[in-house]
Amino acid sequence: MRLILASASPRRLDLLARIGVEVAMVDPAEIDETPLPNEKPTDYARRIAAAKAAIVAPRHPGDVILAADTVVAAGRRILPKAADEAEVRACMTLLAGRRHHVLSAVTVVDASGVARHRLSDSIVTFGPLSAATIVAYAASGEGVGKAGGYAIQGRAEAFVRALSGSHSSVVGLPLFETRALLLSAGIVLG
Repeated sequence: MRLILASASPRRLDLLARIGVEVAMVDPAEIDETPLPNEKPTDYARRIAAAKAAIVAPRHPGDVILAADTVVAAGRRILPKAADEAEVRACMTLLAGRRHHVLSAVTVVDASGVARHRLSDSIVTFGPLSAATIVAYAASGEGVGKAGGYAIQGRAEAFVRALSGSHSSVVGLPLFETRALLLSAGIVLG
């Protein structure tokens, strides 16, 4: 029984390595990640993680599949994975001086095909950010491709006034919840 990661995220691989988990193969799921009309951020995160697992699991019968999705939400608004500097600036402008939720959903499909799900909800509060700080951060390129337009494991960590919840979840994979799901699926942790 092997562990298949249904994600191309190098951050998720790094986080798994921190807790002694060896991934046998990375097999990202290609899915439409467009939110449904009026979809709540928690429902969206759960749906996307489950969909990724459901697509990858049939390709690896008898293996354990791990899929995840991380969403940054300001109220009921789901922020995008910033595609460019302009989206990073827009996200950072919205998040400056306020709190937001980072939701990380995890789905693990065990070797017999049973799916289990967990959701981590962390609250991140950014301090005030000047326009110049936002422009400089966006220009660094660090927030491009990241949910909410920032990477807490990089320069943006200096913007965080408070964090309630899981730091690893904000990076992209809640390790406490993931560990529990992997153990329940029979994965032996190092």
